[in-house]
Amino acid sequence: MKRITWILASGLALLVAAPFASAQDMSFFVTSVGSGNGGNLGGIEGADAHCQALAEEAGASDKTWHAYLSTERPDGRGVSARTRIGPGPWYNADGVMIANDLDELHISPNLRKATALTENGDVVNGFGDSPNVHDVLTGTMDDGTAFFPDDTDHTCNNWTNSGEGSAQVGHTDRMGGGNVSWNAAHASRGCSQEALVSTGGAGLFYCFAID
Repeated sequence: MKRITWILASGLALLVAAPFASAQDMSFFVTSVGSGNGGNLGGIEGADAHCQALAEEAGASDKTWHAYLSTERPDGRGVSARTRIGPGPWYNADGVMIANDLDELHISPNLRKATALTENGDVVNGFGDSPNVHDVLTGTMDDGTAFFPDDTDHTCNNWTNSGEGSAQVGHTDRMGGGNVSWNAAHASRGCSQEALVSTGGAGLFYCFAID
């Protein structure tokens, strides 16, 4: 598909054909809405289903979508977010490449406010906006791996809890509080919707096409 763009050159308006990104090209997005129940996403399977449903509503039903979330277990490391999202490359709703592969994604991704778009191509409110909802659930360390077992809840009890506990979050705009991490900026104050809102979130998370 192509779009028609007007370009002013030497005083003349010219029509040129430029590439137009379609929903089928999209392979990454930030959820436009969360579960509405804080860190309780219905487990990691429920989060995947939420990604799939939003992608299908946006017209990207030809791909399998997974949430970028890690899990925890008491006797070892849980499932790592980076192992759940395929090999890349990934493109946002505007057809802009976010990263070519897993290494680029976790070392120098093209992620910032202008590129971390929802499935509908909308910019997510960030630092300085009202409301600020840049906190995005990940439950992961900055290299995309699950946390080692400790006494801290990093995943709202594996994405089933909307009460006490906490979740590791990233910043979609990579701004605020001096921390520019897109996936491991800080821990939330709790797992309820109110607790997530209080630190600049809405229970949003990242979705990636795995194929």
